[in-house]
Amino acid sequence: MHVPTTAPLAAKPLPFYRQLYFQVVVAIVLGAILGHYEPAFAESLKPLGDAFIKLVKMIIAPVIFLTIVTGIAGMTHLRTVGRVFAKSMAYFLFFSTLALIVGMVVAHVVQPGAGMNINPADLDQTAVNGYVQKSHELTLVGFALDIIPATLVSAFVEGNILQVLFVAVLFGIALALTGAKGRPVLTFLEALTAPVFRLVHILMKAAPIGAFGAIAFTIGKYGVGSLVNLAWLVGSFYLTAFLFVAVILGVVCRLCGFSVFKLARYLKAELLLVLGTSSSESALPSLMEKMEKAGCSKSVVGLVVPTGYSFNLDGTNIYMTLAALFIAQATNTELTLGHQIALLLVAMLSSKGAAGVTGAGFITLAATLAVVPEVPVAGMALILGVDRFMSECRSLTNFIGNAVATVVVSRWENALDRDRLAMVLDGREAELPPLVVADLPDTLPAPAH
Repeated sequence: MHVPTTAPLAAKPLPFYRQLYFQVVVAIVLGAILGHYEPAFAESLKPLGDAFIKLVKMIIAPVIFLTIVTGIAGMTHLRTVGRVFAKSMAYFLFFSTLALIVGMVVAHVVQPGAGMNINPADLDQTAVNGYVQKSHELTLVGFALDIIPATLVSAFVEGNILQVLFVAVLFGIALALTGAKGRPVLTFLEALTAPVFRLVHILMKAAPIGAFGAIAFTIGKYGVGSLVNLAWLVGSFYLTAFLFVAVILGVVCRLCGFSVFKLARYLKAELLLVLGTSSSESALPSLMEKMEKAGCSKSVVGLVVPTGYSFNLDGTNIYMTLAALFIAQATNTELTLGHQIALLLVAMLSSKGAAGVTGAGFITLAATLAVVPEVPVAGMALILGVDRFMSECRSLTNFIGNAVATVVVSRWENALDRDRLAMVLDGREAELPPLVVADLPDTLPAPAH
């Protein structure tokens, strides 16, 4: 869709105190202060963060289903679906592998675990055992079979993103093949999109409360002091993630004609929400809506974003190789090049298997270390205390990586409205004409008779 030259009059911007990103920033600051000074009370606020994440997860399945089905059913050629999916997977595989390599290189250069001289036998493994147990349940075959739901509706009941994606793609293809007879169903689903996204907006108003509770709990339970001992590891991880986004993804964005920093600014409210809740899923519905608003094709957004949440985990991949080598260095474990390559290959597979699992980063790390027995799994106890602080960075990097992937794949498909993207990234959202898909039901095409 081309943006007309005669843009509508700009709407009056909301005052800063009514904007979501400002409210979330205030909530995070207040939560951190409360967590520091009243840790016991702050810990008791954990349900606030948990409740908000549950609210968002409640709406994720319908958002993904409606976006994908209406996007695919509206495609003129179904082979486009396969092409978009293939391009997405190629992108995910390349950058996920690159993230793993970056984490490994940084670990060698910085040597965050060097000189700690930890004896694995002295470490308390009780807290780690749960994650190790869960990691045993992760297999590639099990992961593939888990994509297929037990029934057509069980995917929605369980809230499994990949299962919802699978059902939505099949239903979208079936609807497209049905032709005129399926038109009333498509019209209904398009009409249903409007209230569902309105519900997303209503739920997002609770975001500051969720962020407040989550950050208060984190600081109250773990304390800022727990960062000091392992500051070198945490600092290395944050720096690596920043360089990955700024340099590697920055170059990709520049080649595609936009700035990664402008994209981050456009998604600032969502990024702050991810920071506060340590969950990139909390901003998934909002990300899909915003990428569509930024000129990305609805069908591409519907396929790339949910798939990316399982297969494009740049932050998690950096964390896995960096943490694994940190444990090896801290326990004076010598790893050959063969061991490190094996670590890389296993991490590549295990990072896909734990998608959508609570504590996924830690579980995948346990699964990876289990395959390379030279690195003691007990060493995970070293980073358990600061894992929560690195979780935020993992989620932020994963989130930005998926936003970039959506724009890149849209451009590859010639399904990107560059004028619209430029306006959005320049902060001129108020001048944009409304998207057709967001119109009210009475503007939708009438069903064929």
